[in-house]
Order: sequence, then C-alpha cells, then structure tokens
Amino acid sequence: MENLISLVNKLQRACTALGDHGEATSLPTLWDSLPSIAVVGGQSSGKSSVLESVVGKDFLPRGSGIVTRRPLVLQLHKIDKGKEYAEFLHRQSEKFYDFVAVRKEISDETDRETGQTKQISSVPIHLSIYSPNVVNLTLVDLPGLTKVAVDGQSEGIVQEIENMVRAYIQKPNCIILAISPANQDLATSDAIKMSREVDPTGERTIGVLTKIDLMDKGTNAVDILEGRTYQLKFPWIGIVNRSQEDINKRREYFSTSREYKHLASRLGSEYLAKMLSKHLEDVIKSRIPGIQSLINKTISDLETELSHLGKPISTDAGGKLLLIMDICRAFDQIYKEHLDGIRSGGDTIYHVFESQLPSALKNLQFDKQLSLENIKKLITQADGYQPHLIAPEQGYRHIIESSLVTIKGPAESTVNAVDIILKQLVRKAISETVELKQYSSLRKEVEWAANKSLERMKTESRKAALMLVDMECCYLTVDFFRNLPQEVEKGGNPTQSIFDRYNETYLRRIGMTVLQYVNMVLSGLVNSIPKSVVHCQVREAKRSLLDHFFAELGQKTVSRSLSMA
Repeated sequence: MENLISLVNKLQRACTALGDHGEATSLPTLWDSLPSIAVVGGQSSGKSSVLESVVGKDFLPRGSGIVTRRPLVLQLHKIDKGKEYAEFLHRQSEKFYDFVAVRKEISDETDRETGQTKQISSVPIHLSIYSPNVVNLTLVDLPGLTKVAVDGQSEGIVQEIENMVRAYIQKPNCIILAISPANQDLATSDAIKMSREVDPTGERTIGVLTKIDLMDKGTNAVDILEGRTYQLKFPWIGIVNRSQEDINKRREYFSTSREYKHLASRLGSEYLAKMLSKHLEDVIKSRIPGIQSLINKTISDLETELSHLGKPISTDAGGKLLLIMDICRAFDQIYKEHLDGIRSGGDTIYHVFESQLPSALKNLQFDKQLSLENIKKLITQADGYQPHLIAPEQGYRHIIESSLVTIKGPAESTVNAVDIILKQLVRKAISETVELKQYSSLRKEVEWAANKSLERMKTESRKAALMLVDMECCYLTVDFFRNLPQEVEKGGNPTQSIFDRYNETYLRRIGMTVLQYVNMVLSGLVNSIPKSVVHCQVREAKRSLLDHFFAELGQKTVSRSLSMA
C-alpha cells in the first residue's frame, strides 16, 4: 500500500510541473481527483510546528505576520537507509542536506513568485523530503488564516487567503487537517470554523490540538481530545511542539502526563504521521477506479485533440518547408476534386454555361439598334454624299456592329460568375483540408494566393471572351447575305433600288436581316464563350492554382516560410 502514496506523489509532481494545481483549466484537473491532506490553521496556531514535528526537522520559515504565502506541497518519502535530504521540484538536480538551506530556499522561491511585497500566490512550491525517519505521506501546507493585513500587504489579502484555503479544502478528495491551539477557545478556531463550512458532517476533517503544554494551570484538553467539546468522525490528536528541542523530546510529554497518560497511545506527532499515512492509503485505494477513469478519459481527449491538430512539425527548416508544400498539395488535390465532380460544387459552373449564359443572350434587347429611326440614320450616314446604288453595305455593318457590342455584357457576366464559383470552392476546399486547421496563418496565405491567382485567370478570361465578340464585330460572314432568298412577293430583294431606300418596309427588312445575323452569331458564341472560360479559368485553376505561390515560397527565407506555419 505504501506504493500507492508513492504513485500519487509522482502524479502530483507531474501535475505541478504541468501547471495543474487545482485551478480553473480547460482540461479536467487531475490534481482535484488525487487525494491530498491540506493543513489549515490560523496564524500562530502551531501549524508549521505540526509539520516540522511530523518530519522531525526544523525547516519551515518563521517570523511575524503571514509567513506561508504560497501553498507548500510537502511529500515525505521513507527510505531504508542513508542521509536525510530534500529536493525542490524547481531545482530537481540539487539535493539539500542542510535543512536551514531548505528554509531559505522556501522563502527565496516565494519571493521569486510574489516579489518582496508580502503578497500571496496560489502557485505551489513542491518539496520532497527523503528520510528513514518519516512515513510515506503528502501534506499541503496552506497560508495561515488571518484577520488583519500587515504592512506591505493589501487589505484584500485576508479574503484572498480565505478564498485560497477554501478552494483547496472544499474539494471532496481533500482531507482537512484542522490545526487549533489548545490555549484558545475552540469556538474561535479559524480552522474549525472553515472546515465546518465545507465539511459539516466532519467526514473529511481530522482535528489536531497544539500547544497543550501552554494551557493555563489547572486546565487541560481532555474534553476536546475525547470528543466531548466538538466531535469529529476521527478522534482529536494532541501535539506538543514549539521548538527543535521540543521536537526531540515530544515522545516524553504525554506518556509522563497524569491528565493525558490514558490517551498517550493516540497522541503525539509520531501517531499523527502514521495515522495520516494509513488514512491517506485507504482514501487513495477507494479513489483508484475514479482516478484511473479520469486519466484514461484525459488521455483519450488529448489524443483526439492531437489528431485534430495534425502531425508534429519537423524541427529542421527543410522539413518545415516540405510540410508546408505537402499541406498545399493536399488542398490543391481537394480543390481539383471539386472541379472534377468527385466532390460537390463544380456542377454550378455547368449551370452558368447551360442556363445563365443562354438566358442572358436570349434576353438581350436590340430595340434601340434595330429601330426604324436608327436604321435610317445609320444607313443615311453610311451613304455620305453619294447614296448607295444597290445595297447599304456600310449601313449594314454599322447596325450589326452596334448590335453585337451588347453581347459583351453577358460574356463578362459569365466570366465573373465562374470566378465567384471558383473562389467559393477555394474556401470550401480550405475548410476540408484537415492539415490546414492547425495553421491559421498558412490557411490565410493559401486562400490569398489562390484568389490572387484566380484574379489573374479572370483577367485573361475576360480578354479572351471579349475578343470573341470583337472578332464577330470586325468580320461579318458574307455568305449569310449572299444566300438570302429573293422574296419579291414579300417586298423584294434587300438590294432595293435607291428610289425607295427609305421606305418603311425596306427599313424593316434590313432590321430583320440584321437580327437574323445577330442570332446566328449568338448561337455560335453560346458555345464558344464557355469554351474560352473553361480554357482560361477552370482548366488553369486545376493546373496552376498555386504555381505562383510555390514560386514565391521558394524565394522567401526559411524563417518567413516557418512564420506562416
């Protein structure tokens, strides 16, 4: 069973090293689940003397005011033989054989954490003592409860100490060692008052009565020790300890005292130490299943969190740069899968080509360009000072060109619509790239680089789409006009005589002819514009979305590359 306390000692040391000492944390706190014995008492209650009597060494700081200003986790380790020594967790490589030096190091380490301002801190000092004269035991010495702040301390320190002590002893796995001086009224004991608040049934409280030898002549503490004054689940334990000399003589006091001789077998520091060790063993044994369950759950939670964070980063610069490249390739592959239909999203591009573009072209209005007034105006202007003899060719060209120019709007809209979809898929692919979740800066860099690349592709695609329209404007399909049927009965040949070139029927016939030609052009562009967009945007996004990013990454210093990760 002694191994149980040693195991808990190791767990508490690990908790302290990892910053888990019972305070609020995002993870379950193992410290709270480990049984511990907290030493509670008011100032000048003999609290430090109790600890020193259990250890058998005078090693704790002494003085007026609040001397203990940080929790002291005191772990006692029984060794078979050898010289007694102490070790601090914050100075693991050093053994202290001089216990006067131990006292000084406790004071110095307290000042390192709090400064020399006499303030308090909840960060514990971890001290282990190895001796053949101790039992395996762990005690947490807490700052003494007080009612008045001393010079150099804030008025709030009284409440701060109370809050700290309560935070420890209110935990269900904490055994309360309540220290009360026998030469004061037990009703005024700070330790009993607070332990009663958090442990009203006394199930977790062990009462220790100190300074029995300093009671007024003619009085004794028998009623308290026998549980008649204030009863706890466990019998009260009396201690005599005021100085190193008293520690050496503590065995004699109770056995030679007439009042306490009948209780001597369960009084004194030796009995206290053995009783606490046995009780701690029993509590640890009862808590083992819960502790094991918490440890297993915490390990599982941490492993899950680590899997979400991804693989650890390589320590060398080349490995880190390679990791960035691998993550970017993983994103690039997911992006391609969206475009290829393996993942959802790419089908919206097809919708633009199959529905949005044809609808936009169909809804084009040529009322202004093909109005009789505009046709007459353009034909007249094209004639110049010599009216056309056979057909108003230049007029036809001007009317057709002004009509085809309106196609640029749907062409640009198609380019923009596909660009929006491609950028949406970038965000979607980033969110699906597990490796990028670990590196927020790299995630932003990849999104910025991908969108910048898509902007370049959009610019090229817009040029190509508008060029298709411009090509239709600058070169007309002559065969279309040559192959027009001769419909004399419906108004005659479009190559009408100059004498009725301004006839309304003639002008309408020109408008209808132009509209037929424009519709022919539209039927071609509804296929060629999507081809141009796929060539300039979709295909390029699949082939070279991050090429510029990789090129820039290769030119950057390794330190810059790692900062993104």
